[in-house]
Amino acid sequence: MLSINNLSYFIGGRALYENASLHIKPKDKIGLVGLNGTGKSTLLKLINGDYQPSSGEIQKAKDCTIGFLNQDLLSYQSEDSILDVALEAFQETLRLQVEIDKVLKQMETDYSDQIIDKLAKLQDQFEANEGYTIKAKAEEVLEGIGFQTADLKRPLKTFSGGWRMRVMLAKLLLEKPSLLMLDEPTNHLDLPSIQWVENYLKTYEGAVVVVSHDQEFLDNCIEKTVEVSHGNLTLYAGNYTFYKEEKKERMEIQQNAYENQQQMIKQTERFIERFRAKATKSNQVQSRVKALERLDRVNEVIDDNIAVNFKFKFSQQSGRDVVTLENVSKAYGDLVILRNSSARIERGDKIALIGANGKGKSTLLRIVDGTEKIEGKREEGYNVIKSFYAQHQLEALNVNNEILQEMNQAGSAKTEQELRNVLGCFLFTNEDVFKKIKVLSGGEKSRVALAKTLISEANFLLLDEPTNHLDMQSVNILIQALEQYEGTFITVSHDRHFIRGVANKIWYIEDQEIKEYLGTYEEYLNWSAKQEAEKAQYASNAKEVIPKEVTPKRKEVDQNEANLLKKELKKKQKDLEKLEYEMMDIEEQKGSLEEKMADPDVFSDSQELDKLNRQYQKVIDKEAELTEIWEALVEEIENIEIELG
Repeated sequence: MLSINNLSYFIGGRALYENASLHIKPKDKIGLVGLNGTGKSTLLKLINGDYQPSSGEIQKAKDCTIGFLNQDLLSYQSEDSILDVALEAFQETLRLQVEIDKVLKQMETDYSDQIIDKLAKLQDQFEANEGYTIKAKAEEVLEGIGFQTADLKRPLKTFSGGWRMRVMLAKLLLEKPSLLMLDEPTNHLDLPSIQWVENYLKTYEGAVVVVSHDQEFLDNCIEKTVEVSHGNLTLYAGNYTFYKEEKKERMEIQQNAYENQQQMIKQTERFIERFRAKATKSNQVQSRVKALERLDRVNEVIDDNIAVNFKFKFSQQSGRDVVTLENVSKAYGDLVILRNSSARIERGDKIALIGANGKGKSTLLRIVDGTEKIEGKREEGYNVIKSFYAQHQLEALNVNNEILQEMNQAGSAKTEQELRNVLGCFLFTNEDVFKKIKVLSGGEKSRVALAKTLISEANFLLLDEPTNHLDMQSVNILIQALEQYEGTFITVSHDRHFIRGVANKIWYIEDQEIKEYLGTYEEYLNWSAKQEAEKAQYASNAKEVIPKEVTPKRKEVDQNEANLLKKELKKKQKDLEKLEYEMMDIEEQKGSLEEKMADPDVFSDSQELDKLNRQYQKVIDKEAELTEIWEALVEEIENIEIELG
């Protein structure tokens, strides 16, 4: 279907690819893996035609269509509703609908056989394209990746970048190109949405090439792995777990072959050196010299895995109780996140706070931190030293510092080399450590903030999505670091591989209460599946034994409830409309600040840039808070609409 032959691509004289080849067959499910900076996203852009190879060629079949999801789509905006944007996937079918409407209009005055035949042909083609089901398909995909029914008529421009990316993903899935290329599709998805996309891709009829740092996502939806390393593309005939095991075996075989060959070369060179001057051995010497010249050399294994040991040092241990919450309630107006909920964090707890977006996970993390106003009691334990990492809370970074300076000011007693080793885990190597904070991207700033969090002497860490912007090797380093961390932490994450590696307790919010499972994530999944099965069985049994005579009474109660629900629905819809206007205002503020920060004159003025950075961060924080409130409010409206039927 698509062939990459002897591809070379150079950036500033550096070979990103050199004579690389790959063949993609119909229905292939390929995961593209490798360290950040090796060229995974670049390869997708080369295939898509956005970039042109320096040499070599990329050939595709005439009937090969390509759909490409990339991070550039974050900036796409439209006045159209997200349902209409998703329906753009069916361009031909929508064109037929327009033609049918024109013919129907024409038939108001023209009843000729020619017009009737034209309508019949258009309708046959429309039906063949399954035109009557496209709306239902679009709704199914949009709701599968996290949108509520009430969202579907909202204009695309009113959503944040992450939600707009979900719409573009839905559109691509509906287009069903013969080759679907996805660059980090899970970045803006919560766990239920990730699982939905996994299931969709498993049965996808075309070929899929996906770049992702989510190891479990790759394991669940790919059948082949292609590693991008040192300018080459190496194919492994299995998912990501297979790739790791197979690569380890290949490296062992290659290293053994390299060492054996080196030993043979040394022995041969010693023979040549020893007998070079002896005339009686000249033929043998020349024979060995020529053999060395013809030798196909085995390369030494280059291990890309970063291995750094974090050594956590506490000035003091915390008491047994770290944070206690008693009868805590939290609401934004009528939107209730928690109601009279209690929980306790003890020394040594490694808690993963999980659940769908909009449930209040980040709010709960701030409550635990003590920075969110609540009703009820929050008590912090003895000798607790906190350190909070969050994507939207980077104000503490001094934009005029170099990265290494910023790390030095984190309050640890680590040497410069130790700090460099830690930064290496988070993709800052060599001269990178001297970059100014103010020139870093948002993702790079997040990684600096995470590195600072880990080297602090805190005995209680609060981590909000710490694996975002990390490649797989860095995620594994973070897992190793937290495994040997002797303090306490709570983390919000959608990365199942990460959660499996670090958590000994699971928290989730259900029915406006903090629920706790004492065990690992794997144990929680097994328990949860068993609970769901028991609920389904109970519901089935209960349905069978409901007495018929109860029905009339129940109907009367339902009518009374319906009146109350309709009143509540109307109020919440007004709240939602008011909130959406506020979100649009925040979006405008954000765009205005981005324009100012992109001005070269401002960029050269460190004081003005610092001021704008602080303003921008406040807007980002407000946007995140409003988005969380909006998600929860939409879910409540959806639930009321479902109850009303």
